[in-house]
Amino acid sequence: MRREVWEDERGNVVGYNLAYINHHIFQGDNGRVVGYDNAHNFHHRHFMGKVEPVEFNGFEDIEQRFQADWIAFRRKK
Repeated sequence: MRREVWEDERGNVVGYNLAYINHHIFQGDNGRVVGYDNAHNFHHRHFMGKVEPVEFNGFEDIEQRFQADWIAFRRKK
């Protein structure tokens, strides 16, 4: 599990990288099974090598979506 969060001087989240990494499940994308980040100037979701843009409604929302995604994936396995 990787959780990186960058804040500005006011405490606002300006960058984030949330990822569930497991090289035994998925070898591509540096082992990232599911993740969310805002690199490359857009908010997006990674899932088993596929990348799709996501609507950003605040970091707390992204964090909850990430948590729900990796828990759902783990339950399926």
